[in-house]
Amino acid sequence: MLQVRKKERESPQNLVHRFTRVVRQSGVLLQVRGKQFHKRTKSDLAKKRSALRRVVLRKERAIAEKMAKPK
Repeated sequence: MLQVRKKERESPQNLVHRFTRVVRQSGVLLQVRGKQFHKRTKSDLAKKRSALRRVVLRKERAIAEKMAKPK
């Protein structure tokens, strides 16, 4: 837990500035943002399906390339 206490004769603006600097240096915001945008890993079945789909698409592209008109 981060704590920033007001120093003697310190303006509120300087206190806020010092607080934001401490938060930035601690890396707390980076951890929170990492959790916020975390993506789940694909399941084994989803990996297999996407691999099979890529194989099929490659074959279809190869056939379409062969059937294309010559330049």
